[in-house]
Amino acid sequence: MSMRLMPKSLIYLVLLLCAFVVAFPLLYTLSTSMMSEAESAVYPPPLLPDALNISNFIKVAHTIPVLRFIGNSLIVSCAIMAGQIITASLAAYAFAFLKFPGKTLLFSLFLATMMVPWEVIMIPNYLTVKNLNWLDTYQGLIVPFLASAFGTFLLRQYFLQLPKELFEAAKVDGCGHMRMFFKLVTPLSMPAITTLGVYSFLNNWNMYLWPLLTTNREEMRTVQIGVSMLQFEEMNSWNLILAGVLTLLLPSLLLLALGLKPLVRGITAGALKG
Repeated sequence: MSMRLMPKSLIYLVLLLCAFVVAFPLLYTLSTSMMSEAESAVYPPPLLPDALNISNFIKVAHTIPVLRFIGNSLIVSCAIMAGQIITASLAAYAFAFLKFPGKTLLFSLFLATMMVPWEVIMIPNYLTVKNLNWLDTYQGLIVPFLASAFGTFLLRQYFLQLPKELFEAAKVDGCGHMRMFFKLVTPLSMPAITTLGVYSFLNNWNMYLWPLLTTNREEMRTVQIGVSMLQFEEMNSWNLILAGVLTLLLPSLLLLALGLKPLVRGITAGALKG
């Protein structure tokens, strides 16, 4: 092997080891989910099962309504993702291109909401949802999260990087704000919009505390609460628990795999701008 290829080979080896370290929890979850109950209870636990027990996934489906939980989380996460994209893109366009009194102050106040911990506003939000009789409903799970200060900030910063000459030419041609938003800004900003969509979906898919507070009926539970329903006071069958975790993670892992490239492209957009 030549000296020129040696550094590149070492780099690939280090990257391969790092990738294995990052993926090891997921691989071990997959391995344990196919173990028998006796194997999963052994200490120290084995790395590989003696046989592949696909029946664990069938037992999970019989223990909890997996499809119902996945459906609830899909409805909630997709609705919040769509709402945040719409509200954040419209607000970002206003803060980036419109001129109105108090614009800077209003944007500063808007960003200040990002500094307020979720725990501070959780109880007021819960009382509001309760007074509206939205407990155990989709609107109670969705409406409090339809706006995102982070999403507005992300899209505004991306909108400001778009070429100003393009908008000046559009104004000369008689384009109004709505036409410029739909015909110019939205198509040119798809990397940032996709980034916000993937981030919003994954963040709300993994939400646990709010669905736990606002839902009491099993048919309204989401996937994160569904995983906890596999744990019992008498004993924990880790093979079943991890089989449930893997089953309920599949949609989010699939979205992450499909949206990873747009996510990275949107996050790094403009980072190397000279």
